[in-house]
Amino acid sequence: MSDFHGHGHGHGHSGGPVPVGPVAAKVVIGLLVVIGIAVLIGAIALWPSKQDVAVDLPFQSAQGGVAVTEAGTVTMQNIGPCGSSSAGRAFTGSPVPPPTDAYECQRSIVDIESGPNAGTQTLLEIIPGPGQPDLRVGESIRLSRQTDVNGTTEYSFEDYARGWPVTLIALTFAVVVIVVARWRGLRALVGIVVSFGVLVLFMLPALLDGKPAIPVALVSGAIILYAVLYLAHGVSLRTSSALLGTLASMLLAAVLSYLTILMTQLTGLSEEQNTNVQAYIQHVSITGLLLAGFIIGSLGVLNDVTITQAASAFELASLDPDASRRQIFGSAMRVGRDHIASTVYTLVLAYAGGALPLLLVFSVAGRSIQDVLLSDAVSIEIVRSAVGGIALALSVPLTTAIAVVLARPLGSRSGGNRNSGTGSPQFRTAAPSRGGRHSK
Repeated sequence: MSDFHGHGHGHGHSGGPVPVGPVAAKVVIGLLVVIGIAVLIGAIALWPSKQDVAVDLPFQSAQGGVAVTEAGTVTMQNIGPCGSSSAGRAFTGSPVPPPTDAYECQRSIVDIESGPNAGTQTLLEIIPGPGQPDLRVGESIRLSRQTDVNGTTEYSFEDYARGWPVTLIALTFAVVVIVVARWRGLRALVGIVVSFGVLVLFMLPALLDGKPAIPVALVSGAIILYAVLYLAHGVSLRTSSALLGTLASMLLAAVLSYLTILMTQLTGLSEEQNTNVQAYIQHVSITGLLLAGFIIGSLGVLNDVTITQAASAFELASLDPDASRRQIFGSAMRVGRDHIASTVYTLVLAYAGGALPLLLVFSVAGRSIQDVLLSDAVSIEIVRSAVGGIALALSVPLTTAIAVVLARPLGSRSGGNRNSGTGSPQFRTAAPSRGGRHSK
């Protein structure tokens, strides 16, 4: 019972906001304002120039322009003789029979539903094999429309049409988030839209424009963090402490990414997309893309951890206004250690899941585990996980310390009852203090 005797007077506000020292608040707000101004200046300096970028191979059409796709629906599919002159051409009625029965393939008649030949049909002849589409009647697909050297329009299979299922999944996600998290969930969804806007309108064009990858990634990440955290969690000192901790952790992740890529000599050329970039967009640095990917990829998990730590520190301080800064920090760190333990293996398993096809290929090839782990493709995932894990682990004490200083300002009288021997019941995990400790 002695643990509670010092908390029955003068603390009717214990569930409300905790007074914040003006110095600590001004320092944090001042730092965020200065960082925000620096980010805006960086965005202006790194803003991509408005220039027409030629469509590079292999993404251009036969005429060197942007490839155009049209909507189509499969109305007939069978296996039969191939070589029809109607293949890939727009027609009405029935396709022209092939002149010979030299070989068979999958034949699909597709209704063209958009573009200049809407209302007609085309014939797709596909030789079955690994990676080839297996079309079925009723499936909606996208057709690539090009013009040959004679000016005749040609159609070929581009991809499956996924507009409706992807839209349905995205809407379900949005509805569930809004129903459960309400207005905060809606603001979080707006933050996601802002994030994609920053990536599409600034980061990717800046990288394509040849701007240095690390400054571009840091500026993009900072803009995303400012928008996402304040939109989702509101403008408050609690959010500000999480934002400052996340920004510092992101900078740390950038430094670690640069050093680890330099030490391990990762090239990124084991990934097909990077190989295409090097072959067709030669002014874009593959190493820079790796760095930018490492930095942006760490933001989500860092944001998750830092906002939790800031919330924990403020809530613990609010529950017991007599708790010292050390007690609040220790209790919040216990929460943080659990969070680190769960998030780190989540991070590693997420990257391992993405590398499963590659690991399967290596296992079939009979390569040793050492060769597999030290290959460029797998090393990228290992280094990415390690960098994210280090930044994640260090962000916990950093953000907790910032939040504790704001929740229990330096020089405040909170926690001044420590001489009474009562301590804080919410934070005590050990046995009561030994007798005589405060008997002076």
